[in-house]
Parts: sequence; structure tokens; C-alpha cells
Amino acid sequence: MLFLALILAVSAVAAIASQSKTATNNTTIDNGPFPTDLNGSNFTYPHPFQLFHFGSQGLPLEMAFIDLPPIVAPTATTKPQHVRHTRTKPNPKPKIALLLHGKNFCSITWSTTAATLQKAGYRVIIPDQIGFCKSSKPGTLYQYSLHQLTLNTYSLLSALDLTDPSNNGITVVGHSLGGMLATRFSLLYPDLVSSLVLVNPIGLEPYLELGVPYPDLSITLKTEQTSNYMSIKGYEQSTYYLGVWAPEYNVWAMMLAQIYAGTEAQNFVEGQARVVDMVLTQPVFYEFPRVRSKTLLMVGTKDTTAIGKQWSPPDVKEKLGRYELIGKETANRIPNCTLVEFEDLGHAPQIQAPDRFHAALLQWLRT
Repeated sequence: MLFLALILAVSAVAAIASQSKTATNNTTIDNGPFPTDLNGSNFTYPHPFQLFHFGSQGLPLEMAFIDLPPIVAPTATTKPQHVRHTRTKPNPKPKIALLLHGKNFCSITWSTTAATLQKAGYRVIIPDQIGFCKSSKPGTLYQYSLHQLTLNTYSLLSALDLTDPSNNGITVVGHSLGGMLATRFSLLYPDLVSSLVLVNPIGLEPYLELGVPYPDLSITLKTEQTSNYMSIKGYEQSTYYLGVWAPEYNVWAMMLAQIYAGTEAQNFVEGQARVVDMVLTQPVFYEFPRVRSKTLLMVGTKDTTAIGKQWSPPDVKEKLGRYELIGKETANRIPNCTLVEFEDLGHAPQIQAPDRFHAALLQWLRT
């Protein structure tokens, strides 16, 4: 009987090992398969994704992430029928890019940028942050902070063996809320970040100091609870995309609306309300002069995004979200910063004009 139990135990361990790669500090990386509806999101990702299982604030959590290898361009001697099998570079330490999504986005919204970086020789890591998309939604049980989300992201990189300072360093790219997170990441782990790219980041101005009324969490929660496809589309069309709406914008609005209406809707909105509080009360604005990394600030100057603008009085509203001004001001405050402005674009230049955006990004990365 004892022998049989031992055999069953070994078999169970083998089965788990076939689906998961054991990482460090009692964390695991799970390769699936996963249910269609995962943590309240049933949006189909075109790339395979994995789950990073770890503990945080006494809770067992899972962070969905995409890990894409660098792509090698075929040489002249490569046979055409073999091209599709040539995907990863032989270099055991390729360049690493970490892409961080915004509040109204997910890892998968970086798809075009990820493909561009893959072709440029980067291994690309794109997490869904805790509380977002296909990752755990702990709701009221979790204290959201930029430091905590940064630590979670670092833990993922550590589990992937990507935190060794002797490596080439990581290019961290953050959009919108992801820009605030990327800034915090570069401040907490300066020796790990070789390059920092901020794409229309929020937090370029101190919202509360400029007069945005601080809302009670219950008020923010009510706003989040009323979010649906039409409200998301209306906000993004006017604020992000200059009054224009296109199919490539619609897919991401539908993705977000589905989460608001999904099986984890209540936990999701509880988390989103706390994320708004996090943005208002944990500014990175004052710390830009401490950024050591070589930095690229990419700004669509028609952007008018500002957290709290919608509930601010008129005299405060008119001062907020003027990216044609705050982009230049921020670039002057970051020691080693290059500013690239897109004067005809809004909050998401990587989605609005991907060819121009990626040409500018690659040109800077080559310098």
C-alpha cells in the first residue's frame, strides 16, 4: 500500500511538472491549458500566455503574462520552407523588453509593439498586472500601490531568471498608468533598467496639488460600477483618439467592457477604484529628477488625459492634461531624456499611428 501511494505521489508530481516550471521562493509558472474565462476575462489572446503563481499580502495570486522570443530574420542561405521554424536567437542572453500596460488596457494591447521589438532582437515580457485582465482580482483584500505592483513585476522577472545585474539590462516601456509604474520600477531597480520608455504616461502633473478634489473611495467605486462599452467608447474617443473611432480602437474597448461585465466584475471595479486612489495619492511627479536610466518620452500632444479631470471645477479642468506643455516640462526634469512628440496624435500613439511610433522607438533604441 505504501509503495502504491509512493507511485501515485510521484506520478502527481510529474503531472504538475509537465504543466508548470518551478521557479524560486515557492512560486511556479504554469503553461496551461487555461479555462476560456480566466479571472473574469474571456478575451482570446492571439499569443500563448502563462500564469505566474506567487504570494502577495498573504494572498495566493496569479499573474498572467506573455513571454515572446526574439525573431531572427532568415539569411540568404536559409531555405524558404524552414523560415517559419527559425524563431529564437542562439544568443543565450538576448535583449529584454518589459512592456507595462495602462489602466484601460491589457498586455495584449502591446501586440504590435511586441512584434516590432521581437524583430529587433528582443525577448519581450508583457504582464497583466494584478487586478487587471487575466490576472487575479483580489478586490477589497488588496492594497494597491505602485511599489507593490513594481515588486510583483520584479518577482515575475526573478522567476524568469531575468534580474541578474550582469545581464545587458532591461528596456522598460510603459504606457499611461504603465508609465507611472515604469518610472517607479526604474527608481526601485535602477541597476536593472538600461532604458526607460514612457508613452503618454499619466502622472506628469500632481493632480491633487493642482486642485483636483480628492474623492472618497465610495464615489470612485460608483463611477467604476457604471462603466460599460458605451461609456468606455465615449471617453476613449474624445480623450484618446481626437473624436475618431476605428476598428483597431474598438477591439480594446470591447475587451475592457467585457471585464466590467464579466464573472469577476465586482472584484474588478473594487480594484479599479483603488487604482484611481493610487494614482492620485502616489505621484511620481516629484521624483522624475531622480531617474537614472536613459529615457525616451513619447507624447501624442493632443492627449487630454488627466485623472480627476471629470469631477474637477472648471478653473482646474482647464489646467489639466495639456500634454503639449507637460511633455516638454517633464523631459526637462528627467536628467537623460529624449522627447519625441506626435503633434497630431492623442493618448495612444502606438495604436493610432504604429508605423511612425515604432520607427521613432527603434531609432532611439539604436542610439
